[in-house]
Amino acid sequence: MRSECHQQRPRWWRNRLILLISGAILLLPVYLWLILLSPFFYTPPDYLPAVEDRMHRVFAFGTLKQPWVRFIVTGHAGETKDAVLPGKRREGLNIIADPSAQTPGLVFEVNGRQLARLDRYERLGVRYERVKMTLDDGSQAWVYRRLQTP
Repeated sequence: MRSECHQQRPRWWRNRLILLISGAILLLPVYLWLILLSPFFYTPPDYLPAVEDRMHRVFAFGTLKQPWVRFIVTGHAGETKDAVLPGKRREGLNIIADPSAQTPGLVFEVNGRQLARLDRYERLGVRYERVKMTLDDGSQAWVYRRLQTP
């Protein structure tokens, strides 16, 4: 009797684990749609200018350096190039002015629709602002930096 009960317990936990993993796999696309594409959870402020429909260069120093994050957010991982942002220092999720510092990162190109998706991911106007900055090679790229809290 005892060995029968002992054999049932692992099967019960295995079934529960399979159900939990299956639920997570099924809910992941719903979560990503809600956060990245749905009209819920983020409304851009009215003062933000429209995104121009052209190619844009973006400098990434945080999560957007990961190709899988760029793919999930924009639908395209894209090719990247190493880049450096002079005069800025990374501090957590932000970059701040520091004349003696350099922030390493990646630069990549996106179209207007993809830039709008990046704006949504970064919660442009709510958490971050998108600022044009000059890289160490003299080229310019958009950089997302945290909004200053009053």
